[in-house]
Amino acid sequence: MTRAPLHPETIALHGGFRKDPATNAVAVPIYQTTSYQFDSAEHAANLFALKELGNIYTRLMNPTHDALEKRIAALEGGAAALAVASGQAAATYAILNLVQAGDNFVTSTDLYGGTWNLFANTFKQMGIEARFVDPSDPQAFARATDEKTRAWYAETLPNPKLQVFPIAEVAALGRSLGVPLIVDNTAAPLICRPLDHGAAAVIYSSTKYIGGHGTAIGGLVIDGGTFDWAAHAERFPLLTQPDPSYHGAVWTEAAKPMGPIAYILKMRLTLLRDLGAATTPFNAFLHIQGLETLPLRMRAHCDNAVKVAAFLARHPKVAKVIHPSLQTGEARARADAHLKGGYGALMGFELKGGREAGRAFIDALELFYHVANIGDARSLAIHPASTTHSQLSAEEQLATGVSEGYVRLSIGIEHIDDILADLEHALEKA
Repeated sequence: MTRAPLHPETIALHGGFRKDPATNAVAVPIYQTTSYQFDSAEHAANLFALKELGNIYTRLMNPTHDALEKRIAALEGGAAALAVASGQAAATYAILNLVQAGDNFVTSTDLYGGTWNLFANTFKQMGIEARFVDPSDPQAFARATDEKTRAWYAETLPNPKLQVFPIAEVAALGRSLGVPLIVDNTAAPLICRPLDHGAAAVIYSSTKYIGGHGTAIGGLVIDGGTFDWAAHAERFPLLTQPDPSYHGAVWTEAAKPMGPIAYILKMRLTLLRDLGAATTPFNAFLHIQGLETLPLRMRAHCDNAVKVAAFLARHPKVAKVIHPSLQTGEARARADAHLKGGYGALMGFELKGGREAGRAFIDALELFYHVANIGDARSLAIHPASTTHSQLSAEEQLATGVSEGYVRLSIGIEHIDDILADLEHALEKA
């Protein structure tokens, strides 16, 4: 009898690693080493020529990294994964793996601010064009696409609008044109699997919910293994033409003995090798620890967030609450189609008193931490108008959905009564 596939809660504990082959240790060891002994000159030659797989140097691979990569690939239903130093590195590599000077990619306008700046400014300096389109109109991606377009990019739950991206619709449209969709799923691990909806690759800032405890920076890229790069060879010369940086390897051919992993193989052996945004064995270990409790934490995060959203929506000092659980119509239908088991723990709300009310609210919080991060087990809050948006124009407020009275919350896993009591206390001062 064929056994049913493992559930996510089980994969988070067992995926990709059973025991350490050297010691039989059940917990993943921290392989704190830079280098690995080659068995012979032939062994070294085979590793560098991709005739066999193995450890060469920790900037490229490490057994602790490997356990994290295998586990996240199993959780996402992907073919392979790569752990890197940060979520920003993951976003950078995901694009640079396909796009070079003179090329373009199409991206949703609804992005984390750091990603927007990377795409609009830093990539522009490299000769790469980011074409921003409104995600509420999937056809906008197709209209912005030409023969130099190498990828489409989006976030599952973009902050601050928190309207679920139409992954399935956009991914299907992209595949019909031979263009892969890359999805940042940082805010929705476990509750959404973008590969199931047609995305070609997924990225994470594992700093957030995957790590979950605010202790380590990291990023992940997962190759779905379902996009046929060779079928659209002219669009993807970086994967289908000889690569002078690696002995003329053609990545779609070189990967064949290992499986449908051309995208992630190239990323590891060129971008990670050359740009060097390698994670550390200790950070990888911490993120493995985070994965093991991620299903429990996401359940608590999401349950608490729904209750907080309902509480804020009833409060007389709150003008508006932004959370998928409160959305209606097409936005709610899309959320229900893509999110399973919760609506995420990020939310925003607008105080009627504007900027000064926002500042007073933040200063009155006692349980919530005032930090720029999201996704910790503890509850977090920030008032953007006091930090990155100190002077918001009317146009900026309209474009971002962030008013000067806007506060972002990342709801933690504390007891809901304590969370609500702290919010009530701070709202009294706002």
